[in-house]
Amino acid sequence: MEAKVIDYQDNWQAVKDAAMNTIGSDSGKYPSPKWKREILLAEHSPIRLLRLKVRITDVPYYVVMHLVRHKVGIEHWVESQRSDRTGIDRDVLPQAMPINYTFEANAQALITISRKRLCSQASSETQAVWRAVRKAVKEVEPELASVMHPDCVYRGFCPEMKPCGYCGSGAWQMELQCYRNGIDLLI
Repeated sequence: MEAKVIDYQDNWQAVKDAAMNTIGSDSGKYPSPKWKREILLAEHSPIRLLRLKVRITDVPYYVVMHLVRHKVGIEHWVESQRSDRTGIDRDVLPQAMPINYTFEANAQALITISRKRLCSQASSETQAVWRAVRKAVKEVEPELASVMHPDCVYRGFCPEMKPCGYCGSGAWQMELQCYRNGIDLLI
């Protein structure tokens, strides 16, 4: 399985222009990494102007089904398993069959999806795929990747009905501090 950003345009000036417009100001100069991280953490609406297209190859079909449940700020393109397109009876295909999957998402969607798909309550396979997505995002947008964390880190507590035990652990405390201080920690 491999995740790769296949389409990305540096749109930070548009984000800055939109943000400055909301306060009745001109856009000013290109934003610094600090400003980028601050607006991403604040999740102000202009971050929805940042869009990335990601292609994941050889991912289990059932993992893709976990990801397509996300609807806001994301478009999905899933390799078909239709018998008339593939020549294979779809009724005999296993759920773990590797397929190719492409999505285009804005920064807000990537943050939101990370909250659920990096959580230990997600299947380990889905977590691994989303960690690969986060790593691919880091290559083109390191500030964005630095704010893509599970819900317990994002919120500072575990909102799950049956917590896994990560929240409160030493590893969780370290990840939370890194998140708060802008230190990148690939999980």
